[in-house]
Amino acid sequence: MSETSTSAPSPRAHLILASQSPRRIELMREAGFDVNVIPADIDETPIPDESPFALVERLAASKAQAVAAAHAQAGEIVLAADTIVTVDGEALGKPADDADAHAMLRRLSGRTHQVATGVCLLRASGGVPAVQDVFSVVTDVTFYDLTEDEIEAYVASGEPADKAGAYGIQGAGGRMLVRGIDGDFYNVVGLPIAEVVRHIRALTA
Repeated sequence: MSETSTSAPSPRAHLILASQSPRRIELMREAGFDVNVIPADIDETPIPDESPFALVERLAASKAQAVAAAHAQAGEIVLAADTIVTVDGEALGKPADDADAHAMLRRLSGRTHQVATGVCLLRASGGVPAVQDVFSVVTDVTFYDLTEDEIEAYVASGEPADKAGAYGIQGAGGRMLVRGIDGDFYNVVGLPIAEVVRHIRALTA
């Protein structure tokens, strides 16, 4: 297979990543993009009766629109994403404290849950950004049965502190919790990079 066929497309304009997530930045750079990182500051409060999957798509679109309106030049591509962990139809965000992290991990222990990432790609146009492409990817993740000692040690490591659902599958401790996944591994990390690249290709074709 030729190098051309596997390399990321060159955006027509500089790509802005509306996220300060180290994991998303790394994935985009590894895919060959020189991203300009401009985090979004939006209200992430769920709408009453909003499903977790609708929530991540709405938040991704809101982040992209906010950053594009404030920073994007005509023709620039803005990428935003939002990832949640959901179990029993309820979204689990980042833990408020260690006790919250313990409770989340106990709830996920021995069960299958879903990780959903909403993605928005848009191209700025004449100062009036328009949403071009919004989609979501869902991955099933199954945990081992976790002992209290395992949960305690993992929380004490500090790894769960800034992670939705109180774990990071790419971390040294988090990967030891997971018995299996069904779907895109990188979606669980925080960005379904292969799917994103394909959508960027379609948007910039």
